[in-house]
Amino acid sequence: MTGKTMVEKILSNKSKSMADVRQGDLTIVDVDLMVCHDANRPQASDIFKEMGGDKVYDPDKVKLVMDHAPGVPNQSASGIHAKMREFSSEQGAELIGPGEGICHQILAEKGEVGPGDLVLGTDSHTCTNGAFNAIGVGVGTSDLAAALLTGKTWVKVPESFQVELEGSFPENVYPKDVALEIIRILKADGATYKALEFTGEAIKSISVAGRMTISNMAVEAGAKTAIFPFDNVLKDWLEHSGYKKEMTEISPDEDAKYERKIVIDVSKLRPRISLPDQVENITDGHSTEGLPIQQAVIGTCTNGRLEDLREAARILENKKVAQGVKLFITPASRETYAQALEEGIIEIFIKAGAILGVPGCSGCSGGAHFAIPSDGDNVITAANRNFVGRLGNKKAHIYLASPAVVAQSAVSGHIKIPEEGGKTAS
Repeated sequence: MTGKTMVEKILSNKSKSMADVRQGDLTIVDVDLMVCHDANRPQASDIFKEMGGDKVYDPDKVKLVMDHAPGVPNQSASGIHAKMREFSSEQGAELIGPGEGICHQILAEKGEVGPGDLVLGTDSHTCTNGAFNAIGVGVGTSDLAAALLTGKTWVKVPESFQVELEGSFPENVYPKDVALEIIRILKADGATYKALEFTGEAIKSISVAGRMTISNMAVEAGAKTAIFPFDNVLKDWLEHSGYKKEMTEISPDEDAKYERKIVIDVSKLRPRISLPDQVENITDGHSTEGLPIQQAVIGTCTNGRLEDLREAARILENKKVAQGVKLFITPASRETYAQALEEGIIEIFIKAGAILGVPGCSGCSGGAHFAIPSDGDNVITAANRNFVGRLGNKKAHIYLASPAVVAQSAVSGHIKIPEEGGKTAS
């Protein structure tokens, strides 16, 4: 019998019916964390009650997060928030209110996710949790409701792709560029129901925030989940975040079976940009330089973390957003916002002419009612999706890039790669 992948190891640990699960097996597994957000109609709580649910299996494992409508922009959002408050009160589950930030960011900051965990969330980017040596899976509200009721879920163990990252990051190349390069290779459906497992020496130079960015965008290649191995970078981060459980390292066996291996030499990477209207339309960023833009966005669960804001501030300091360009910036959480305030980053943004959003999903989808572009606008954003209408206007054109490229483009008035001398990935 061959060795195991990280995904096989975690799901074997979580399975009560099968001690040794392998790719393709169907099994029932225990869930460590269940996350519901405010964008779903119906809510998981509605279906939970339709199933006859009275009390959730374990309220300590349930988090209700108001992040998709952080500014509570309309009566519909307000009504959903009222329903979430009621369910939280009934069940004794933690409620994280509007303005606190994005679920994936907040729960990580709170030390709620760590090695070997299985996280279910009603958001497709729950795979972000792979940065913590955990399995994060986005599910529909029916599956989440069943987990609320039983503390378990069913899963078909996915085949894994090994993504080996080697080399050293050159200047102005970031984890976002790695994520886009993976999608360029795999296309939008190339990893459907697969797990992306990251290995290689280059991982040591990628911060946990950068790993979150890469894991976050795995779903844009169709992946079920993504996962990074445990190392000292993650260990230090978890200790700082106050992770509450014992850290159990999950690493792949040397003879683990992978369906496919992809090797990326990051030292040869150049800044990447995804062109409208499909994320897989990826090109060398230099080939798009000079294209006029009318709007720029930095934030979301992909690139709204402190190191992203620092890079944007480095470029925006003592500069002004170009005439005719709107620059929207939203920290991923209230804690990130406070740290950026303390470091003087927010002041730089304000002086540059940026428009600041409420921490949460502001500037990601049109549902947050923030940063909605005009007809015909070219928008460059650090978000994860650029399909037609993603920002609330089907007549706008959306380009995806790293926060550094977005910031440089905002002050240039057109797509622009930062000059050499920029910071390397960290």
